[in-house]
Amino acid sequence: MKHETKTLKSSEKVAKFLEENQLHKKDFAEMIGVTLSYVYNLIDETIPFSTRGTTIERIATVMNISPEEFEEYKIPQEPILQDDTLELLKNVIEEKGISIINFLKAFPRKRRVDMVDMLRGAYPIPIDYKELSTIGQVLELDKSDIYTLWEDRIKQVLEANGMNLNSNAALLNTMFECARKFINIE
Repeated sequence: MKHETKTLKSSEKVAKFLEENQLHKKDFAEMIGVTLSYVYNLIDETIPFSTRGTTIERIATVMNISPEEFEEYKIPQEPILQDDTLELLKNVIEEKGISIINFLKAFPRKRRVDMVDMLRGAYPIPIDYKELSTIGQVLELDKSDIYTLWEDRIKQVLEANGMNLNSNAALLNTMFECARKFINIE
């Protein structure tokens, strides 16, 4: 199947994917952040297939394939975020047998493209606990798992912005203890 996908033109790959997954072009357009007419023109080959890295990466993310499977894709010069919390989230999606499409459809239409960008590594996992809880609820994670993701994400942000986690361990432990109590985990 993978070999067959490689030989299809990019527009044919997208059309076949939409048909096989019974995904409406309007939903697909919203997930990748383009207009419905753009998707129709792309599939009908009225316009050339996108060479914009972001668009191809979004399409590939929704299709759950590598962007390199599109001949038009050029490896971007900007770094892609790959962190442990993102990989953990992707693993949970896979372990629970949730398709990327169903995961994305669980969110309001206006949030879907942000979720695609998060999955492709363009945006980090949210630091906002409420947003992270929404993702956790979609994945049917319990409160303690959501909290663990949040704590790991907070530590990443603090460390990336210059905090030495070891020398501030007492402060962090107190802060996280208060957070656990507030969330009612302990």
